[in-house]
Order: sequence, then structure tokens, then C-alpha cells
Amino acid sequence: MASNFEIGIIGLGRMGGNMRTRLRDAGHTVVGYDRNQDVSDSASLEDLVAKLTAPRKVWVMVPAGEPTRATIERLGELLEPGDVVVDGGNSKYTDDQVHAEKLGAKGIGFVDAGVSGGVWGLKNGYALMVGGDPEHVAMVKPAFDALKPPGEFGYVHAGAVGAGHFAKMVHNGIEYGMMQAYAEGYELLAAAAVTTDVPAIIKSWREGTVIRSWLLDLMDAALSADPKLDKVRGWAEDSGEGRWTIEAAIDHAVPMPVITASLFARFASRQDDSPTMKVVASLRNQFGGHAILPETAAGSQTGEGSGVIGGATEHRG
Repeated sequence: MASNFEIGIIGLGRMGGNMRTRLRDAGHTVVGYDRNQDVSDSASLEDLVAKLTAPRKVWVMVPAGEPTRATIERLGELLEPGDVVVDGGNSKYTDDQVHAEKLGAKGIGFVDAGVSGGVWGLKNGYALMVGGDPEHVAMVKPAFDALKPPGEFGYVHAGAVGAGHFAKMVHNGIEYGMMQAYAEGYELLAAAAVTTDVPAIIKSWREGTVIRSWLLDLMDAALSADPKLDKVRGWAEDSGEGRWTIEAAIDHAVPMPVITASLFARFASRQDDSPTMKVVASLRNQFGGHAILPETAAGSQTGEGSGVIGGATEHRG
């Protein structure tokens, strides 16, 4: 498939590398750069920019925060007026406005793209939530069309600069809540004596139920590989977007009890022995004489009761 569209991609990890492949499969020219020269098409950022034809389109797929800020700052020094930069990482939407202003002062466009799809995006396509001026978005539209899933859905120009990452932030907040609900349901099923085949119950939900979803499919896959989740520790990190979602909810006075609770559950999962619950146990002992478990016998010392997948009080296949 012939195409005269070309784009540079900085960061060729699990997502960036697959995006390069999907774009090339669509017939587009992609010049990639990665610090790992085994996968890189160019020796440096300078080399990548030199290999692209003006007006250049450069997509940044490096970790959010300082790596993204430093990369965009360097591109601001290397690119020329009329070029455009796409931030496809999980940056905070307020950072987008700073980047757009700095690049705009040099005549360089900026587009923020929230990308969902993970390691499955190469095969299934990526959901794309995009923010930026229409003229800058249009410059990169062939890439969006190639990366999104087939059909009508999977891509949206969500609004001005910052809107794409804001939409992705809310998407990830919702994801937190859905994952937590599935995990809590799993823990209750595993704790109850009446249910004897928890993986089979999860599998049965994949068709015909109102809670079926891709996340449920992935949960089934995880249980198929490890029916009792013996290989998983009940520890869950957060990428930052759950926190930003709650911050935005506070700013806009929007109640988000489910998403907030799901974030706090992740914090709880990282505690070997909850200081909060130590106080609760001590107070119950003080006012009611309730027994206090010695530290070595506390359920949290064995990873029990975390409320996330892998942290159930009992696992039965």
C-alpha cells in the first residue's frame, strides 16, 4: 500500500514498537528512535529529525514526566516552524498546555494523544483520544486512521490541547473502578465455601451477562494460566492517572466515590501490615477486650485481604 505520509516515533518499547509496525503495515513511512540501538532506525534525535521531510511529524512515546518533558524540550530546539509534535504517553493534561505554549512560540504545533490498547494494540488497534488545534490534528490524521481499530469508533478529537490526555485520564480512572469491582467479586467468591470453581464462574460471565467486558476476558485469561493466583502478589501500583482523575474531580466538585476507593485500595495493597488497622485492632482491644493477633499471625503478613486480584483470603480452584 503506497503512502507519502511519514512520521517519526521516539520510544520503541512495547507500545511504541508495535505502533511503528502497525503504521508500516498501513503503508506509511516511519523513522524510529530508541536508546536501544538494536531496535532504532536512527542514531539520535538529531538523526531522526534529519531523516524526516518537512513539515515533520514526531510522535513521542516515552514515559510520562521528566523523560517526556526533556524529549519535547529537545525537539523544540531541533524542529522548525510548521512541524508538529505528538505526545502519545500518559502525560498530565496540564503539562500539555505548557508544552503547546513553548512549542507554539517557535511555530511548532503540539497534539496530545491519549492511547489505550496496550500490547494488544498491534492486532486490535488503539483507542485514540486527541487534543489540539484542528490544523495540527489534521497533519497527523493519517497516523490516527492507521492506528485506530477498524470501523467507526476508536478515535476522537476530544477538544483543545489537553483534552486528549484529560479524556484518557478519566478513562483510566474508570478502569481503576472496574478492575476493583471484579477483584472484590473474585475475593468474595474465593472466600465462600458454597462456590467451588471460581475460575469457571468467571468464565461463565464472559457471554450473555451485563458485566462482560474485555477486562473480564483478561481476568479469565489470568485465571486460566494460574487458577489460584499463587504466582501473583496482592500488590497493585498506580500510573498516576487515577490520582489525577480524583484531583480533577475535586477541582470540579464531581463526586467519585468508586474511583477514589479503588485508588485507596491500591495504596492498601502495598502495606505489609496496615498501620491504620493496627490502631483499629488496638482500640478494639482497649474498649472491648477483643483479642489482638500477634504480628506473625496477622493476615496481612501473608498477603491476605488486600482487595485486589491475588489477595483473596482463600483460593479454591
